[in-house]
Amino acid sequence: MAETTTPHRGATEEEVGPHGRHETESERLDRNLLELLNELRVALPGVQVLFAFLLAVPFQQGWSDVTAFQRDVYFATLCCALIATALMIAPTAYHRLNFRARRKRELVMISNRLAIAGVAFLALALVGTMVLIADYLFGAVATAVFGGLALLLFVLLWFVLPKAKDLGSESDAE
Repeated sequence: MAETTTPHRGATEEEVGPHGRHETESERLDRNLLELLNELRVALPGVQVLFAFLLAVPFQQGWSDVTAFQRDVYFATLCCALIATALMIAPTAYHRLNFRARRKRELVMISNRLAIAGVAFLALALVGTMVLIADYLFGAVATAVFGGLALLLFVLLWFVLPKAKDLGSESDAE
């Protein structure tokens, strides 16, 4: 069987991905890794700022006045921010420790899972921050309302929307 070429860079049909990209598997893995690392570069500063803010909270005046619930929410939120930071930095460590090991496919797959888990823990940390502040300022009813709304917002925007197939057109770039 003769090898067919496409007009783009002489790529064979086997090199055209499911979304019409003309790239080899190696090029696709490189692109996927670069996109993932760029996304993490956007998210990490926010996580780090939140974590730094949370580290300073117990040393502020008035901290001794918090309730047991607020203290527990604070610590759970701090833990979520710490876990989010670790998960989002983990792909870099994984890459460095496996440098030139020819495991790019594994790196991309594992890093993707780590990033998704990191985003989930970041959402929990942000919801926890909202719960803590709402409870401190307004009480239990506002805590439930604003905490629930914050959780709903993150679930919808960060997890449901990306999986909603009907919202984009078929010609959208992957």
